[in-house]
Amino acid sequence: MKKLILGLWALLFALPVMAAPIGDDGLHKEPWMRDTFKDLQEDLAEANAEGKRLVLMVEQRGCIYCKKMHEEIYPREEISSYISENFFVVQINLHGDTEMVDTDGEAMSEKDAARKWGILFTPTVIFLPEEVDEDASVKDSAVAIMPGAFGAQTTYDMFVWVNEKRYELDNGEDFQRYHARKIQERQEKGND
Repeated sequence: MKKLILGLWALLFALPVMAAPIGDDGLHKEPWMRDTFKDLQEDLAEANAEGKRLVLMVEQRGCIYCKKMHEEIYPREEISSYISENFFVVQINLHGDTEMVDTDGEAMSEKDAARKWGILFTPTVIFLPEEVDEDASVKDSAVAIMPGAFGAQTTYDMFVWVNEKRYELDNGEDFQRYHARKIQERQEKGND
């Protein structure tokens, strides 16, 4: 019975899944992404009111790594449901002209915000704390930044690590050590 359960868990990480639809801007649209006015101060307040963490996903049209995440990683039930239950996700277009407001109150286009934050790769996932100093930008406030495409376990572990506020713990376990421990635990259970 234990092997059957472990086999089913491993199968969840191996099953092919359907990708999110593509919007008019050429970006994938997950059901848990929010369509907001991109006033990040307001989005942060709304996320807090829902008991969720604000996350920004910076992506671009034609990004093969964004496509990988939306075809292979985000649609997985354990990842999709965890994000939906715990995070308020706002998508930012790396080359977008949509007007937005940074957490420091500065209004600009999405592409100017991405430049201001020093975004070099897509996808880049930016995790914000519940409270942001009104003079601090997203770049100065982020508790974690995940640049690039990662596998299911790494992605899941990062969302859990942020949601559990493990970055605040004074136990010497940064994300890499936490992730290594979770990999070890999964291997010991037989679900690597």
